[in-house]
Amino acid sequence: MVRIRTQFWNAWAFVERENLHRILATIILLVLGSSISLAVVEPRIELLDAMWWSIVTLTTVGYGDIYPQTLGGRFIALIIMFSGIGVLAAFSATIASVLVDRKLKEDRGMNTYKLKGHIILCEWNYKARDVIEELRSDPETEKTPVVLIADIEQKPLNDKNLFFIQGNANDETLERANLAEAETVVILGDEKLNACNRDAKVILTTLTIESLNPKAYTIAELVDRENVRHCKRANVDEVVVASELSSSLIAQTTLDHGLATIISEILRTNDGSELYRVPVPPSLIGKMFKEAFITIKETHNGIVLAVYKGSQKRAIVNPPMDFVFEATDHLIIVTSERPHLS
Repeated sequence: MVRIRTQFWNAWAFVERENLHRILATIILLVLGSSISLAVVEPRIELLDAMWWSIVTLTTVGYGDIYPQTLGGRFIALIIMFSGIGVLAAFSATIASVLVDRKLKEDRGMNTYKLKGHIILCEWNYKARDVIEELRSDPETEKTPVVLIADIEQKPLNDKNLFFIQGNANDETLERANLAEAETVVILGDEKLNACNRDAKVILTTLTIESLNPKAYTIAELVDRENVRHCKRANVDEVVVASELSSSLIAQTTLDHGLATIISEILRTNDGSELYRVPVPPSLIGKMFKEAFITIKETHNGIVLAVYKGSQKRAIVNPPMDFVFEATDHLIIVTSERPHLS
């Protein structure tokens, strides 16, 4: 009931904001006036039938089931017909104008959104495009709303679940993105800036986000590893040093050929096996890593690479076989599709 009442008042606010109440009032007056007049000059037509006739004549050309026979009744019919053309044209034009204006505002990043459990993506570049493509490739996030905050002219992708806000990530744009209800925020580097200024902007954005919603999971991209400690002071949850990952991968592949191909395949959601983080199921709490490793291989053809300790917020890669799981732990698994453990 509360939801219906809220929707009604939202609809009425829209009607008032777009001045539709004047057109609606005119339509009501036309229907009432013509109905009463027709009932007076056409004694055979009752008031309710006259109202039905007025509505169908105003909106269409009438069904012919009721029609005036007197000269006065036909004169009223002419008035309602011509008035209906003008009023409905004005109503249609207003609605069309509102829809076009809303679409333009959406494409130009001028809207405010009231989403929940969404992802906020700060900055736009080829990495941002890759992030969105990967999200859409995973069944868990293919319909998750993503709000892009970037200083570009218009929405860059035709994605109905991608929402665009034009500008830099600051208090005002983050509020319009409903940061308070966001689940994850990804802060990418501004490639228009040099490395030093790029990292400084990322750290400043992280500070702003953490001050407004410390519960949101924040992921920041940096250029220089020296700036990781500054980002950690801003309470970021995770830092990715992109250049370091690239150089380390090249070096490792130089030593062990083929590693780059394998890692690229694991990281791409739509190619072969991928990495997934899933909660430890109740059946494995208190059990050893060896049992989980065998169970997941047998049931999901997956390999457990690491365990994320939720209580300590750290990952243990290749844990010992006698490692015992706790309720807050997560498994990092390589498998062909997201496993649902029970």
